[in-house]
Amino acid sequence: MEFPWYFVLVPLLVFIFVLHNCLFTTFNDNKKLPPSPRKLPIIGNLHQLGLHPHRSLHKLSKKYGPVMLLHLGSKPVLVASSVDAARDILRTHDLVWSTRPKSSITNGLLYGSKGVAFSTYSEYWRQVRSVIVLHLLSNKRVQSFRDIRVEETSNMIEKIRQGGDSSNSVIDMRDVLSCMTNNVISRVTIGRTYNEGESGIAVKALLQELLALIGTFNIGEYIPWLIWLNKINGLDSRVKKVAKDLDAFLDSVIEERVIRNNKGEYSAGEAKDFVDVLLEIQNGKETGFPLQRDSLKAILLDSFIAGVDSIYTTLEWIMIELLRNPRAMEKLQNEVRGLVQGKAEITEDDLGNMQYLKAVIKETLRFNPPFPIPIPRESMEDVKLLDYDIPAKTQVLINVWAIGRDPLLWDEPEEYRPERFLNSDIDFRGLNFELIPFGAGRRGCPGITFAIVIIELALARLVHKFNFALPQGMKKEDLDMSECTGISIRRKLPLLAVATPCGS
Repeated sequence: MEFPWYFVLVPLLVFIFVLHNCLFTTFNDNKKLPPSPRKLPIIGNLHQLGLHPHRSLHKLSKKYGPVMLLHLGSKPVLVASSVDAARDILRTHDLVWSTRPKSSITNGLLYGSKGVAFSTYSEYWRQVRSVIVLHLLSNKRVQSFRDIRVEETSNMIEKIRQGGDSSNSVIDMRDVLSCMTNNVISRVTIGRTYNEGESGIAVKALLQELLALIGTFNIGEYIPWLIWLNKINGLDSRVKKVAKDLDAFLDSVIEERVIRNNKGEYSAGEAKDFVDVLLEIQNGKETGFPLQRDSLKAILLDSFIAGVDSIYTTLEWIMIELLRNPRAMEKLQNEVRGLVQGKAEITEDDLGNMQYLKAVIKETLRFNPPFPIPIPRESMEDVKLLDYDIPAKTQVLINVWAIGRDPLLWDEPEEYRPERFLNSDIDFRGLNFELIPFGAGRRGCPGITFAIVIIELALARLVHKFNFALPQGMKKEDLDMSECTGISIRRKLPLLAVATPCGS
């Protein structure tokens, strides 16, 4: 009689399963892992993220500590909520944590994640980052865009002036600030704005959809056998459509520039935008390696994702907090107007003396960082983090929002007080881990200088030219501070304010 094969196979599978569990348990028993909240089958701790993970994880950290290990589906995820943990990750073991977890969404939208923000750590990433730092975001290049910043902030002031002819006219500050930021970024990256007519509306909507998709939670990344849901809920088709439309748009921009340059229409005194610079180095003569067309387009999209969202979101949070704190608004106006007394316009040369303005920006980045939890990193090997053993392939989320509200670091952290930075050496450029809204280390944002000079100039010009107030009948307590969801965090409702020209 033939012996049934499953009489052997089933016990063998059971034996392998038991052996695996024993070995895995023994491995973990010999390791000191961070504390973990209780997890559920299959989904792990996904249910504990909530709509606003920076707040949910902050609450969990109060119970389980500033370093805790979650299991989001099948993925181990370390959450760091203290300055010591952030320093250990971003400085002591920066190289170990320098790669990104793979993402099907960013791969689909950004040409296999060929930009600098989402690319995995590799020689390619180092070369592309070098191109961006040396050729696109150097101090010299940032200064070359000065006229664009001046012109677009002047256009912003004029737009507010036209919309606020009456003392009761309400201005949508989000619209004003996002329009200014989009125009600056568009002119710097691709040489023109896209804010008028049907084509302009389509491009703006396309870029908004790009940002929305980048911030979309993808269940398939954490529970791989549920990846089919992306076809059912339409996520896959949205990614493909946006990627196709973006590719067509960028191809048209690049081809238009190639034709113009071949005709010799480029002016010697004209500041070169990112497209011009990238086309010049595409053959590798200046960089030592060829820059493929897909890489060029991915870098341009990186600029939109990082620049537009962080700049106008930060500016809107600043205006919100100033309207909620009239004393801070008055001190800022007094400083700006006093320093430029008698001058019709503020220039970037005036900004260096505006210490309270810089303190307002720092306090807002502490209190409301635009990216409260930056893009995840992933460990490339086993590593010791503080007193814990962290296995390779563990993702890490650094809760910048929680660090900014740590009472061990900040006096009265729930109070908005720019004065705390007036006699402080703490800065946001990645050296002080108490304040890291732009990240730090190898994966820190290379465009800090580019972003901050726009924020400083726009803010100084706003408070120089206008007195701002909430709409008639509204008190600061009436402001709904509910937050939206996504890769960046802003107030769910746009800021509406009354802008009265100074001296009126």
